[in-house]
Amino acid sequence: MQTIFLDRDGVINRDAGFGDYIKSWQEFEFLPGSLEALKRLNQAGFSVIVISNQAGVAKGLYTQEDVNILTKNMLKEVEKAGGKIDSVNYCFHQDADDCNCRKPKTGLFSKATEGTRVNFADTYYIGDARRDVLAAKGIGAKSIFVQSGNTKLEDLDTKPDFIARDLLEAIERIVLKGKKR
Repeated sequence: MQTIFLDRDGVINRDAGFGDYIKSWQEFEFLPGSLEALKRLNQAGFSVIVISNQAGVAKGLYTQEDVNILTKNMLKEVEKAGGKIDSVNYCFHQDADDCNCRKPKTGLFSKATEGTRVNFADTYYIGDARRDVLAAKGIGAKSIFVQSGNTKLEDLDTKPDFIARDLLEAIERIVLKGKKR
């Protein structure tokens, strides 16, 4: 089974904006087409892994329990829509913590794929920020930058491999292109 990696905020759900965070399920809002994209990925035989920085926990803005509740509800809604996320992995640190799991570092990818075989050169990481593009390059995956988050394409100093309007366009135009459905 081929694996695909996704960021969460700005890719699957609305991003709260620079300096703000999605702190609870009440603030969580799926982006148009994201549920359909997840369903199509599963139908095409992809394993979906979410890799997301959530520094708001280290900053005391919300708790890991808040994130767990949000994640549980997100997974339930994805399944109701016919999709599945196989694994959700968070880094709760801030940049100052200098951990190896905070994107653009790649420790979270290693943790998420521990015990499995993933050919990173044959997969994608879809994100909406500079950190996501750098993380994809760091693990040797193809980077897809979606413009559904807060980062503007002209603000990137590292060129992504592909650019899409949102997750659904990325899935349809890039990931599933040429793959039998």
